[in-house]
Amino acid sequence: MNLTCAIVDDEPLALDLLESYVNKTPFLTLNGKYSSAVQAMKELPEKRVDLLFLDIQMPELNGLEFSKMVDPHTRIVFSTAFEQYAIDGYKVNALDYLLKPISYVDFLQAANKAVQWFELLQQPKEEIESIFVKSDYKLVQIELKKILYVEGLKDYAKIYTEDSARAILSLMSMKSMEELLPASRFMRVHRSYIVQKEKIRVIDRGRIVFDKTYIPVSNSYKQVFQAFLDKRS
Repeated sequence: MNLTCAIVDDEPLALDLLESYVNKTPFLTLNGKYSSAVQAMKELPEKRVDLLFLDIQMPELNGLEFSKMVDPHTRIVFSTAFEQYAIDGYKVNALDYLLKPISYVDFLQAANKAVQWFELLQQPKEEIESIFVKSDYKLVQIELKKILYVEGLKDYAKIYTEDSARAILSLMSMKSMEELLPASRFMRVHRSYIVQKEKIRVIDRGRIVFDKTYIPVSNSYKQVFQAFLDKRS
């Protein structure tokens, strides 16, 4: 897979270094490099960019602010000399975080993460056997067959699996999770819950029961849920 990318950094040396890294990475094609977020804001919307290497500390408009304006298709890898920005970077759902001075090994690892992300998106959902989610600053692979249900908590999703007593916490919206999971296997039953159909064993007074957890089926999803039950009853 080949990815198009762009670089935004107000330091000329950092800009040139990242450009050299892109040029020697066979699956990356440079579609633009910019010395400020303001410049990138004017030109990037006209280009198709899969991956954006984005500095955080810049005058006028910093990288964190600019990242919220970038096309949702574009995955972002932040770069900065200050480690304390890592948490802020993950709050805006960055794919990775590179600490300056950036080695080619670290750059290549981030680029490979991007390839894995886009390959997963291209794969037909019905054929997907696992997903990658970001948890504790790592990408964690979860087998779909092990997922019982997903619970949404504001900007986070808690993924409950049958082989672990603890849920996997990921900075991800329920809408994004719903789009990632194949509809043939998973069903939204509530604003805060997605369940795997084949894992439903007990329904008690309209609520789905997983061990000691009772998951409500809200009015807006009752018709779809009942249709599912009718097919199995």
